[in-house]
Amino acid sequence: MINPIIYAELAPTFDEPEQLDHFLKVAKATLQPLPRPAAYAAGRAFLQYRQKRGSKTGVLPDFFIGAHAQTESWTILTRDVARYATYFPNVTLIAP
Repeated sequence: MINPIIYAELAPTFDEPEQLDHFLKVAKATLQPLPRPAAYAAGRAFLQYRQKRGSKTGVLPDFFIGAHAQTESWTILTRDVARYATYFPNVTLIAP
């Protein structure tokens, strides 16, 4: 499963949306909408990050992904274990 945020992150890799859609079909990945509870949880987690003086830019998508996984009880494949473990401790992580 992927959500629109992951879809957007993958988009630069493909010249046309049809190519990305074909890739997802071959990978047997389905696009799921981002539920409102996940969007809310992402915003709250991002607020915590900023209150702790988190200063990296471009991290908001990670909070949407983490909150969506938390809301749906999904596992995340990531290289950024620390952030997900900190803000979404109940999400199972796979780190290559």
